[in-house]
Amino acid sequence: MDIQTTTTTRVNTCKAMLLGLTKEFMTEFLGMFILVLFVRGSAAQAMFTGGAWGNLLTYNTGVTLGLMLAIYVAGAYLNPAVTLAMVVLRRLPLMKFPLYVAAQFLGSYAGAHVFYGLYYDALMAYANGVSRVTDANDTAHILASCPIEYTSVLNGFLDQVIGTAALIVGILAFTGENNRGNPKGLQPLAFSLIIIAIAVSTGLNPAPLNAAQDVSPWLFAVVADWGLDVFR
Repeated sequence: MDIQTTTTTRVNTCKAMLLGLTKEFMTEFLGMFILVLFVRGSAAQAMFTGGAWGNLLTYNTGVTLGLMLAIYVAGAYLNPAVTLAMVVLRRLPLMKFPLYVAAQFLGSYAGAHVFYGLYYDALMAYANGVSRVTDANDTAHILASCPIEYTSVLNGFLDQVIGTAALIVGILAFTGENNRGNPKGLQPLAFSLIIIAIAVSTGLNPAPLNAAQDVSPWLFAVVADWGLDVFR
């Protein structure tokens, strides 16, 4: 094999690898974009109508359907904790972990942008043109989960550990070696039902269970208009 042939082969291999990584990045990005748009939209509709067009159940249904649609469309992990679990279990190469997590955070941030544009008029009307954080017309928690005042740091930490553990165990139960007979097309539905079970049982704290879904909209809220008060 001459030098030119070897070089061409290496170039083609690099192109194929780059194309594959780009596809995986866009898969995670698109999935998180869809998920955040559904999750935040469900929360906004429930808040702005005073519960007339939504409540806790419809919000969790929106979360579930958003997750299910995102998985069907993108087939992605959509969660840094789940992605890390796949790395630990050697189902995902360690070198891909930063790429996946970056795509998840960026997709979530983009979803928050689009949500804000879609509901901007409703946000301004609800809060009389002021982006509020602490009073009765608080709109910040539409973009990200805000713990109830009595929730301690320890309680919040345990909430996330237990909820995330339940999520990962549930996912592994459906995707493990002993369950290969399960129809792959039903896995997104199964994962979504796990999410809604966790949400309706531990959501009071609340339990975002997804750092990408939670942190990126927080950061967007800081940039948009709410400022650093969102971290109070």
